[in-house]
Amino acid sequence: MTAARGIRNNNPGNIDRGKPPTKWLGLASPAEMTPEQKAESRFAVFRSPEYGIRALAKLLQTYQSKHGLKTVRSIIDRWAPPSENVTSAYVAAVAKGVGVGPDDTVDVRHYATAAALVAAIIAHENSGFRYAPAVLGKGLVLAGVKPDA
Repeated sequence: MTAARGIRNNNPGNIDRGKPPTKWLGLASPAEMTPEQKAESRFAVFRSPEYGIRALAKLLQTYQSKHGLKTVRSIIDRWAPPSENVTSAYVAAVAKGVGVGPDDTVDVRHYATAAALVAAIIAHENSGFRYAPAVLGKGLVLAGVKPDA
């Protein structure tokens, strides 16, 4: 069975490449890409899953700091707009994964919350796929989210 696109591209949030392309830290160069990754026309391709997790966490941080999105519902409505997704199901799945209600306030700077939110988005985007905690943790640390002391 072929891995989900987000896993193949080390981009578990399925972040669009952007126009012009966003210059994410850890993007794969063409020399580092597989032929399948080189053929990717819409989504960014990262060198490793940790860099894709970092980008996902950085976007969530921007959603809170720049756009004031502080609930699972508001975050997912922007992440996966209803024009492209069944957002209500996505919100329910992520809220359940985080262990909060859809309209409860969450803080993506808090390590445990960020880890649960990122893991739930990855699982939803990639047919239930889950990274090992060490991989998820390294991506969060790259995004500046440090484990709670």
